[in-house]
Amino acid sequence: MSRRDRTAGEVLVRRLFAEHGAALLAYATRLSGDRARAEEIVRETLLRAWSQSEALSEDRGAVRAHLFPIVRAVATEQGVPAVPAGPMGMLVAVGTLAPEQREVLNQLYFQGRDVKEAAASLGLPAETVKSRSYQALRRLREAVHAAEPTGVT
Repeated sequence: MSRRDRTAGEVLVRRLFAEHGAALLAYATRLSGDRARAEEIVRETLLRAWSQSEALSEDRGAVRAHLFPIVRAVATEQGVPAVPAGPMGMLVAVGTLAPEQREVLNQLYFQGRDVKEAAASLGLPAETVKSRSYQALRRLREAVHAAEPTGVT
């Protein structure tokens, strides 16, 4: 590896930590229940992300959507038991949504607007708001279902 590649890798890891480190650490701490262990999980996550840097995009949501599953995988490899989807799992799932879908959900559920009001606020046709809402909720359901523990009776 050339010096230039190492420098670019260091810059990438520092940028990822600056932009996403606090969220990754909070998630890893919740998974592991131990701050020191969480820091190790985040370090390993950033190293793996660096080695898969072509999968990272400039879109913040897409980067987080790529990083959070790595945190979970590293935690699992280090013996942290899988946990059912909770508030953090839902945040991870929301992070996987396209920005347009997140904005529609924000308008409908957090701003308390109806479809017509959200459409006017976003400058979109009402049918587009309905479609994005449907797709976003379907994707969230799939993400939560995928996070549920299997083999539990």
